[in-house]
Amino acid sequence: MSLSDEKLAKLVQIGKTDKYEKLVKRYQEKLYRYLLRLTNDPDESEDLLQETFVSVYKNIHRFNTKLKFSSWIYRIAHNKAINYIKKRSRTISIDFFNLENFLAKEDKTLEKIEKEEIAKMVRVCLNKLPRKYKAPLVLYYFEDKSYQEISDILRISKSNVGVLINRGKKALKDICKEK
Repeated sequence: MSLSDEKLAKLVQIGKTDKYEKLVKRYQEKLYRYLLRLTNDPDESEDLLQETFVSVYKNIHRFNTKLKFSSWIYRIAHNKAINYIKKRSRTISIDFFNLENFLAKEDKTLEKIEKEEIAKMVRVCLNKLPRKYKAPLVLYYFEDKSYQEISDILRISKSNVGVLINRGKKALKDICKEK
């Protein structure tokens, strides 16, 4: 029987630090993929991932085990990425590895166009989107997070998540139409 993230976190909080390794293993790939999509820099994403795990370990005593651990750790990773982006003050380029997921949820007619051409077009369009729309779109379409989880990660209301996703999709469509 596998322990939940929250139970593992509770064990780490009470001193069973060996359980932390299980949390790292569960989130290492997911968080790296998320950070890479926000920064488009593999080396920096790896550094940010390590910083995230160090911060989580140092601050695990602050985690409320009645809440979702995944939202808490994604929030820490998100903050690390945003701080990096602000510090570097350069345009975010998102490289999407799971374009099919996005297309399947949106417009079935796009399946007729070659996937490589679609991927290039979407990347170009997404790079022109304001950052406030990118994060919710990435979390929803590529990380399969619910509106509630996105709300927790980005610290915005659930209704605002829906607004940002809808506006982001509209802006993305408008940008793509220009292309």
